[in-house]
Amino acid sequence: MKHEFEKPRADVGDSGKATLVTYPDEFAKREIQELARAAGYIVADLITQKQVVKSEYGVGVGKAEELSEIVANNDSKTIIVDERLTSSQANNLSKVTHTEVVDRERLILNIFARRATTTEAKLQVQLAELSYEMPRARDAVRYSVRGERAGFSGMGETMIDIKFRALKKRMVFLKQKLRDARSHRELHRTERRKLGMPFVSLAGYTSSGKTTIFNRLASESKEESPKLFTTLSTTTRAIGFPGTKRTVMLSDTVGFVSRLPTYMVESFKSTLEELTYADLVLLIVDASENFESVRIKLESCRDVLNQLDVDPAKIVLVLNKIDLLDIASRNLIQRIDIFSGVATIEISALRGDGMHKLRNLIVDRALSPARAV
Repeated sequence: MKHEFEKPRADVGDSGKATLVTYPDEFAKREIQELARAAGYIVADLITQKQVVKSEYGVGVGKAEELSEIVANNDSKTIIVDERLTSSQANNLSKVTHTEVVDRERLILNIFARRATTTEAKLQVQLAELSYEMPRARDAVRYSVRGERAGFSGMGETMIDIKFRALKKRMVFLKQKLRDARSHRELHRTERRKLGMPFVSLAGYTSSGKTTIFNRLASESKEESPKLFTTLSTTTRAIGFPGTKRTVMLSDTVGFVSRLPTYMVESFKSTLEELTYADLVLLIVDASENFESVRIKLESCRDVLNQLDVDPAKIVLVLNKIDLLDIASRNLIQRIDIFSGVATIEISALRGDGMHKLRNLIVDRALSPARAV
């Protein structure tokens, strides 16, 4: 294990200082720092290790002791481990280091909770949090059964059993509320279909520029930010095009992130299913990043789209921020075989390059009867 100290940014995080434990590759180091800052932490230290999750501490025994010394010296209040930890691993590491331990999934959930503004988004975040907590509640029940009481239920009932049943009851309630939201959304889709309105959805890795593109196409002013997960709920607008009297429904959806657990995708399904029903999916890629980052992010996008059963024939790859690239770099990105055979278009949403081509593509693919997707 080695650690790399990085000076905190000028902006002060309201979650305090954190020491991060992640893999040694550049993408992992950069992303976990962005996630930590999005959750309000100041990065006090960055620790890298080839195998993050192992032993009862999530890291090696010697490394757990080393972490204890590091956090004592840098005054970190939190250790963030860039992997999924079991409750026992997190508790054991916390006891050794005398520091709060947050794993990757909990960190992402914390960001979601900070970003959620609509009722539906808050319900989806709550459902994801319950899905995260349920296995930990089961562990607690098993521990209590082994050591705290003789019988299961009845007179020996513990507080953890009550909490476990409350979690299940709350999960059932949230799922029903989200089913109602999906039904409401489906009703709107049906009405728009009757009016002959095609659906176009924006998808892509978080902070790839989806909202900037949405604002340009829909003449909107949604918040644009380099921060991760600025958009957690779907925004849909009707947009028209010069030379045609028809209208397209354009949706901006929640961004993806690498190693996103299946239960989180499931929790946000009422929002993400807009991609499944879309006639055209514009998959936005930040082409200004290095080749390896683009490849990893595209793989993550493909995994989520596959989980949602999105038809690859509906996807168009939109290479954004090309104003920051030379021709050689553009050619390199287009050789990535993850979405081989998928149509590609180059734009700069910020500067406006290629936006007229993007509008023409939407007309051709979504509005033209002869070329309907």
